[in-house]
Amino acid sequence: MSLALDRPEFAPPPQRGTPRAVLLALVAHALLIAALTWGVRWRSDADEGAVDAELWSSTVQQAAPRLSAPQAPTPAPAPPPPAPPPPPAPQVKAPEPAPAPRAPDIALEREKKLKEEKEQKERELERQQQQRKKELEAKQRAEEEAERKKAQQQKLAEQQKKQQQEAEAKQAEAKKQQEAAAKQAAADRAATLKRMQGLAGASGSDDSKGTAMRSSGPSSGYAGRIAAAVRPNITFPDAETVNGNPAAEFEVNLAPDGTIVGVKLTKSSGLPSWDEAAERGLHKTDKLPRDTDGRIFPSLIVSLRPKR
Repeated sequence: MSLALDRPEFAPPPQRGTPRAVLLALVAHALLIAALTWGVRWRSDADEGAVDAELWSSTVQQAAPRLSAPQAPTPAPAPPPPAPPPPPAPQVKAPEPAPAPRAPDIALEREKKLKEEKEQKERELERQQQQRKKELEAKQRAEEEAERKKAQQQKLAEQQKKQQQEAEAKQAEAKKQQEAAAKQAAADRAATLKRMQGLAGASGSDDSKGTAMRSSGPSSGYAGRIAAAVRPNITFPDAETVNGNPAAEFEVNLAPDGTIVGVKLTKSSGLPSWDEAAERGLHKTDKLPRDTDGRIFPSLIVSLRPKR
C-alpha cells in the first residue's frame, strides 16, 4: 500500500527541506555551547590574580584609584562554520491521483440524495394538493355564487312574469268588457237605425244587417239572371268533354239602359276555345237585365262556366 493511502485523508502535506533545517539547528547549538564554555573559563582565570586590601588612618585621605589588572588578550574569533551545501533542487512530483471514494461514502451520498429528492417530491405533491384544494374551493364558491344569482334572477323573472300575466289578464278583461259594451252599443244603434229606416221605407230584406237605405252591390240572384240571359247566345259543343268546370271572368261595361258597350277578358279559364265562345255570347246578348231593385250597374265582373 502506498504512502498516500496510509496517510490520513485530511492530514497536512509533508514539509520539504526538513534535513537541512535539522543540520543548521545542530551547528547553531554547537557554536552557542562553545562560546558559553570559553566565556566561563576566561572569567575564572582573571579572578585568581586580584588582591584587595583596606587601610585605616586618622586623617581622611582620598584614596587613589586602584590599578586595574591588565586585560587579557582578546582571543581570536572562532572560524565561521562551513557554509551548508546548497539544497537539492526540488523535485517536481506528479499530482497524486485523488483517492477513490469509498463505497460507504457513495452509498451515504446516494441515500442522502434519494432522501432529498423524496422530500422535494413530497413538498411538490403537497403544494399541488394545496393548489388543487384552493382551486376547488374557488370553483365551488363561484358555482354557489352563480347558483344564488341564477335563483335570484329566476325568482325575479317569475315575479315579473306573474305581474305581466296579471296585467295582461286585467287588460284582456278590460278589453273584453269594452268589446261587449261596444257590441251592445252597436246593437242598440243598429236596432234604433232599423226602426228608423223601417219607418222611412228602406229596401233591404228583413234579415238584412246593413244600415243604408239600399245595398251598394247587386243582389244575390243577379248573377244567375245574367247567366240565364247570356247562355242562350253561347255556342260551345265541347262542354261535356271539358275536365272540371273552369270559369272565365269578363269585365262588362254597361250603358244606363243596360246595353253592353264593352267586354274584356280579365281571367282566363285555361280553355281558349271557351274564353272565345263566352266573349262572343256576351256581344250577342247586347243588353243585360236590371237588378231586382231596378238598378243598372255601369261595370260588372261576369263569370261564365262551360257546364251548367
